[in-house]
Amino acid sequence: MDDTSLPLSRQTRIVCVSDTHNASPSSGAFKLPRGDVLIVAGDITNQGSLSELKRTVDWIAKAEFEAKIVIAGNHDITLDRKFYEEHGAYFHNQHPQNPQTCLGLLLEEPSVTYLDHASAEFHLTKPDGPQTHFRVFGSPYSPAHGMWAFGYLPEKAKKLWQDVPLSTDILVTHTPPKYHCDEARGRGAAGCEELRKCLWRVRPKLAVCGHIHEGRGVDRILWDLATPNLRFKEIRSVRWDDPGKDNKKISLLDLTSRSADPLGNDGSTGDRWFNEDLSATYQGREPEPPWQGDTAASGDNLRGSFEYSIEANSYTETALSDSPLVSPDSAIQDTVPTAIGQGGAPPSGRCDLQALSGRMGRKETCVVNAAIMASNWPHKAAGGKRFNKPIVIDLDLPTWRDDGA
Repeated sequence: MDDTSLPLSRQTRIVCVSDTHNASPSSGAFKLPRGDVLIVAGDITNQGSLSELKRTVDWIAKAEFEAKIVIAGNHDITLDRKFYEEHGAYFHNQHPQNPQTCLGLLLEEPSVTYLDHASAEFHLTKPDGPQTHFRVFGSPYSPAHGMWAFGYLPEKAKKLWQDVPLSTDILVTHTPPKYHCDEARGRGAAGCEELRKCLWRVRPKLAVCGHIHEGRGVDRILWDLATPNLRFKEIRSVRWDDPGKDNKKISLLDLTSRSADPLGNDGSTGDRWFNEDLSATYQGREPEPPWQGDTAASGDNLRGSFEYSIEANSYTETALSDSPLVSPDSAIQDTVPTAIGQGGAPPSGRCDLQALSGRMGRKETCVVNAAIMASNWPHKAAGGKRFNKPIVIDLDLPTWRDDGA
């Protein structure tokens, strides 16, 4: 996708918090910077009681943001109905809670979009706002660890994260991905590897999480989309230096085109001939031998020769007129992506066509662990509860207006 086909974009300020555990701006635990979008990535309470949720929903409702996106976390136990039916008495034996009433607090608050492993599309419409639009997928799940809500076993992880649409611009999960903002004391890298693989395929601009308090911070992942023999590969990951540490500044990261180091992600949504509806046939398929049948003897020369550029992290297609051609439509109809998570040069069947075709501009993802609670229960070892600042991200997002106004 060339630059002329991309929509106009504007700076959109996103304020990220997670793991507030009943803390709020009104309690003095943290100050909420101004912005356009507020993202709350779970663990908004300690045990999900109605009184806890009322206090939390109250401060979120009062916060002045055009869009407010909230997910649950493992501590918000009443929001996981199945878990609460089985284990709720362990937490609330004397004062059992009504999960439907608790959930209703979030669903009935008009300023809040509550996502329970689901997608939503947002159009910011305020005349004095950025007037941008974006797609969000939000999920409360995290790898099972102890008796807490929204937990999943390792064998369930792959199928769970296959639900994230490739068109997602911002992914909000309670768990961090493996090796990124997930270092836990005594547990090492506690994030989810299948979520990291999901990030390689989707490559959202922003992935907001929490859960691991010690992992608070930002990682910028540059994905390897070109190496054809290794799956889900990264080129590098760069840890953020918080400008708000130990001072009165906000914890801000500017990823816009105006910054010295803009995010390498154009949000491209795929080739017109390989959209998600067509490619859904292959969702979750395991790799198969390349280019089955007699469509081509090999995937090497289907559309010409390719030159790899390390700097561009992409292939350049050349000599099309001199090479045997397989039309995009016939390639998709007659073949299956041969290596899910594998880089290469579309439309070669040796790469993950669904994830790469028309989407090579999605080269980088910014992972944000926005945990507000800096200490862990019982907090005494840390000298009492300690809190982090919200993390603020300035991001270029496409405008929904076509007049450039």
